[in-house]
Amino acid sequence: MRVALTGATGRAGFAVARHLSALGHGVVALGREPVPGLAHVPWRLGDSVRLDADALVHCAFAHVPGRYRGGEGDDPASFVTLNRDGTRRLLDGAAGVRVVFLSSRAVYGAWPPGTRLTEVTEPRPDTLYGRLKLETERHVAERGGVTLRATGLYGPPPPGRDHKWADLFADFTAGHPIAPRVGTELHVDDLAAAVALVLRGPAPPVLNVSDIVLDRRDLLRTYAQVTGQGGTLPDRADPTTVSEMDCALLRTLGWRPRGWAGLRSALAAMLVS
Repeated sequence: MRVALTGATGRAGFAVARHLSALGHGVVALGREPVPGLAHVPWRLGDSVRLDADALVHCAFAHVPGRYRGGEGDDPASFVTLNRDGTRRLLDGAAGVRVVFLSSRAVYGAWPPGTRLTEVTEPRPDTLYGRLKLETERHVAERGGVTLRATGLYGPPPPGRDHKWADLFADFTAGHPIAPRVGTELHVDDLAAAVALVLRGPAPPVLNVSDIVLDRRDLLRTYAQVTGQGGTLPDRADPTTVSEMDCALLRTLGWRPRGWAGLRSALAAMLVS
């Protein structure tokens, strides 16, 4: 299958490109800069393009570096123009192409802590980021595409970039105080596996993609075990504040994430990448 991919230089897109290429798909990166080993079409979010592909995987998103919620910074108008209108322009060039869109659990918004979020839970986005993702989901659905609502992503970073916990680990080993935190996490390769799965055949229009509930205390303890470097562990956060996404629907299609058992080996790989 020939797959057009946006966002191939980002954490999610790079993992998707690597995974699909390993499966034998021909991946064409749409972006400003070429990605080594991939065919390249110069493109910026907002450009019109006519796709020569069997499928489109859309991972690109314009935002303030390091921020998704709040990623509009002080320019919400441009944030909307690039991400909502730019994605619609991209989809306009994807007639007859199977579309997979990377969305976010942010579309669920402010449900009470501890709510189990399923694909039929009413979206209540409480950020501009979440509202834009939800608007785009609806546009993708009109085209017969599939949306993957992903949680926070960890794993080896793209070349030349730090992994998401680099600053946290540096603070920990330097003895700086660490605030308690707990949240849901997903390895980027498990997201990539979900993309490959829905590209293969029929799938529901919206699928949750999440894996473990990770407390910083447990993460840093594992980091200390892997590296032999110590620090003061933060207090445990309250897990009842977490609203998990239910991924039973994706699992019925055969998806199996690495779970807790894979965190240690994944962490070791991240630290040498």
